[in-house]
Parts: sequence; structure tokens; C-alpha cells
Amino acid sequence: MSPALQGLITILIGVGGCLGYFYFSNQLLDKVIFPGKGPNAGRNINRANQVRPWLFLLPAMLFLSLYLLYPVVETLRLSLTDRDAGGAFVGLTNYQNMFGEEKFWEAMRNNMLWLFVVPAASTAFGLLAAQLTDRIKWGAIAKSLIFMPMAISFVGASVIFRLIYVARPTDQAQIGVLNALWLQFEGGAGSFLVLKVLPAIVLLSFAAMVAYVGYILLKPFLGRGASYSTFGSVLRVAGLAGAGYLVVTSLWQVVEIFTTQLSYGEPQQWLTIPFYNNFFLMIVLIWIQTGFAMVILSAALRGIPEETVEAAIVDGANPFEVFFQVKVPQIMGTIVVVWTTITLVVLKIFDIVFAMTNGQWETQVLANYMFDKLFRANDWGVGSASAIVIMLLVSPILVWNVYNARKEMR
Repeated sequence: MSPALQGLITILIGVGGCLGYFYFSNQLLDKVIFPGKGPNAGRNINRANQVRPWLFLLPAMLFLSLYLLYPVVETLRLSLTDRDAGGAFVGLTNYQNMFGEEKFWEAMRNNMLWLFVVPAASTAFGLLAAQLTDRIKWGAIAKSLIFMPMAISFVGASVIFRLIYVARPTDQAQIGVLNALWLQFEGGAGSFLVLKVLPAIVLLSFAAMVAYVGYILLKPFLGRGASYSTFGSVLRVAGLAGAGYLVVTSLWQVVEIFTTQLSYGEPQQWLTIPFYNNFFLMIVLIWIQTGFAMVILSAALRGIPEETVEAAIVDGANPFEVFFQVKVPQIMGTIVVVWTTITLVVLKIFDIVFAMTNGQWETQVLANYMFDKLFRANDWGVGSASAIVIMLLVSPILVWNVYNARKEMR
């Protein structure tokens, strides 16, 4: 039987099964369990209407339990057992072994680095693209080009960037764009401007943007008589800490840019350079997620009342003041949603690291570490423990998104 025919039969059985379930369950409810006739007709109809929503929810609850709840419970159970000992209960031994491995802490450090850099950069570039593309005639075309990477899988994007970073011996032509450009620099004023001054300007601009975000997070605490929930305050403090870390890291990188001696004229294996190779990997995800951030933030910018912008212009505000002091505060809720959504993607990042470095050269991340333990080392205990750690890191972001959604609905 051909795969297309199998897919068609599966769809027919699935759709038909759902229709049959809803039809016959309602018939059973209305005709047999709570018949709408006789002396108790009114009470039966009320009871049937109370039960009916659960008939519609039951399939979804069963599938959620099967595909979400059961894997979580089973993973937690496996993290507390030893497969080599016949599944014997070992308590927190797997967690102790995991915490004792340097590779786990390397993965944790890298995940935190990804967590600080990628959401900030993707949101910042997306906001910048949203603002600029709305001001030009061919903005729709520009948006399409920026959004296009969203249609590419993570593995496909990784293959594209591997070709950009690839290096060949010095006596051969470089097919990697980055090395082809790199070999054009042999010192002098051009090298200083492009390889030192330009990156320093980019880093300082990024540090300034992050510092401004940190100021926005800090500003409510400076107001008198303001009250905030404990959860909101903790998240603001965490955001301030992350912003401070990014600012200090960016400034330190500026210092390193001007003090590092560059090896001109030699192709570089970019993905094998510790610490910096993590940023080369992050560029792939930033390239993909910027389009997502741009589309959402562009819609938010279009929803800003024109009266507020016009009032600011009448008061003498320049374009930067209008953007940062009028527009950004009004779409801060959308910025937070975009930021947290990209954060969820970052915490589960696996494909890019697996396809480009496989966690070598100090680029390990938690999801790749979990994959190595589960499917290469066959250590289900430590692998499941690392999966639980990822779930614990993701859960607060999910709770925050649900909390914000319910708050906006109220």
C-alpha cells in the first residue's frame, strides 16, 4: 500500500472516528442516560447539558495525558532508576552523577549564554526591522525577505551556515563566505576599521539597547507607592541580572577586540574556536527568529494610536524619543511575549548544535547532552534527569505566558 493511500485512510478513519464519537456519545447521553422525556425531563436535560462539555473535552484530555502527562511521569520515574540494575530505584543518584559531570555544567553555561543573547538579539533586530520596514515603500518585500528564514528548518539553516563557516587549506580557493572575506584582510587601516572598529560599534550599540531595556525593567521599582506581585518582581530582577550580564559581556568583548592579535591571511576553523563558536551557532537561530519577532512587533507598532505619536511630535520629541519613549512602552507587553516565546525555543535548542558541532569544542547544550546520554551512552537515568532539568527551566516561562494571557483577558 502506498504511503499516500495510507495517509488518506488514516485521515478518513481519524475524522470519521471523531464524528462517530461525538454523534453516538450525544445520542447515548440524550436517549439512554438522561432522556429528555418523562416526568424528569427538565432535570435530565440540565444534567445532560452539564455533562456534554466533558464529552467534547474527553478525547483532548486523553490525548494530552497520553502524549504529555505520561511521558513526564515516565521520564521522572526513569530519572530515579538504574537501567543496568534492572530498573531498581536509586533515588537522586542519577542527578548526583549528572551534577558531577563537567559536560553538564558546560551545557548549562552555554544554555544560559544562549538564553541571554538570542532572545535579546532576535527581539532587538526584529523591532528594528519592524520599525524601518514600515517607513519605506518596498517594506512588504523587505519583510518577506526577512521572514523567509522562518520557512527553513533548523537543520537546513545549519547546513547553509556550515557552508559559510567552512575552511579549506590556504593553497585552495575558499568556498566559505566568511573565510573568503577574512583572507582579504592583511592588516592596515581597512582591517582595523572592519575587524575592530565596526564590531566594537555593533557591540556598543547592542549594549546600549540592552541597558535601555534594563532601565525600563528598573524604572517601575523607582516609582513611589508602586506594588508588584512577587512573581513579577522576581522576573524583573532576573531580567535586570540578565541585562547587566549582557552589558558587561559586550563591553568586555569590545576590550578583547582591540587587544586580540588577529592571524591575517590564514583561513580559520570558526566552529572550533572556544566561546566564539557559540556565537557563530547563535547567529543561525537569530537569523531564523528575527523574522518571527519582526512580524509580531510590526503588528503591535501598527496598533499604536496615532494620537499619542502626534502629541509627542507636537511636544517637540525627536524620532528617537518618539520610538523609545512613546512607541516602545506601549508595545512592551508584546515585546515580552516575543522575548519569552523565543526563550522557550532557546531552552530546547538541539538541531543547530547537533548538525554543526555535535556539542564538540565546548558548544554542548542541555538538549544535545540529553540526546548523547539517552541514545549514545544508553544511560537512561542521567538522560532522563537532564530532560527533567530542561522541563524545570521551561516551566516558569510557560507559567509566565499563561499568567500574562489570563491577565490580558481580565
